[in-house]
Amino acid sequence: MRRIDNPKSPYDAQALEWLDEPPFAALEIHEERAKSILSENSSPDLRFRYSLNPYRGCFHACAYCYARPSHQYWGFGAGTDFERKLIVKLNAAELLRERFERKDWCGETIAFSGNTDCYQPLEAARRLTRACLEVCAEYRNPVVVITKSALIRRDIDLLVRLQTHASLRVFLSIPFNDDAQARAIEPGASAPSKRFAALHALSQAGIDTGIALAPIIVGLNDSQLPKLLSRASEAGAKYAFKTALRLPREVAQALRAAPARGVSRRRRQSLERHHADSARQKERERVRRSHARPRSALGVDRGHVRAALPALGLEPGR
Repeated sequence: MRRIDNPKSPYDAQALEWLDEPPFAALEIHEERAKSILSENSSPDLRFRYSLNPYRGCFHACAYCYARPSHQYWGFGAGTDFERKLIVKLNAAELLRERFERKDWCGETIAFSGNTDCYQPLEAARRLTRACLEVCAEYRNPVVVITKSALIRRDIDLLVRLQTHASLRVFLSIPFNDDAQARAIEPGASAPSKRFAALHALSQAGIDTGIALAPIIVGLNDSQLPKLLSRASEAGAKYAFKTALRLPREVAQALRAAPARGVSRRRRQSLERHHADSARQKERERVRRSHARPRSALGVDRGHVRAALPALGLEPGR
């Protein structure tokens, strides 16, 4: 277990400082009846307009997770609170049905999940993601699922129904090839070997599958991309997409703590340099987008990974 460790929230006027060693972070489940269930975005970097998140916070505890700062909106911390103080949206399926019944709904694709993982361990008991997918199947609404969890195998029967009567694509997010390394950075997520097994099972069931290389962390996992793509192809994946590391202050702190869980000093220094250069990098990216062909936040052409896909029998993910 990890001890309580949260960065200071920009929304709090005061910060908590422990006089002695902090206690261990215990798991807390908070229930809520949400006011809405679909999040809408207009970002050009995201290929979906609507996303659905049945849970806030994530037990997977990925050190690099860009969603950490969002937990501060609810009065919690972006560190261990994000991993252990989880919020359950009890009425998720009910709200989704209400949205589908509105006359302005046009049947657009819904992404599960745009923020935290919809198949995190809590789903095994709560089954909110399955309930929402059942609503999508009933209304024949297109769905894209992105997860790091092998728990998705539980719902193969429902996913096949969605594939047959609506539209479905499932991406397993696998940024590390080695189980031990993944355990150090993604301690609560399924091991990569289990994710590849889930990818194979889904593909064998006739479901359109792909791999999400998310995130790519320079100096940590970028050299593993060819092997990951190869293993995904062998597992039956047809698509692939990548995202670069997002490094707000709260995520940088979580990554700095990761060396204690197995990341070398050299790689930690690489991450710290990446954090120090992030502001300049964002400005360069803005200028490139304005005056030249778009390039990724890694400083390489967006077609760098895309060009390698055909040889592996893969297509770019949508």
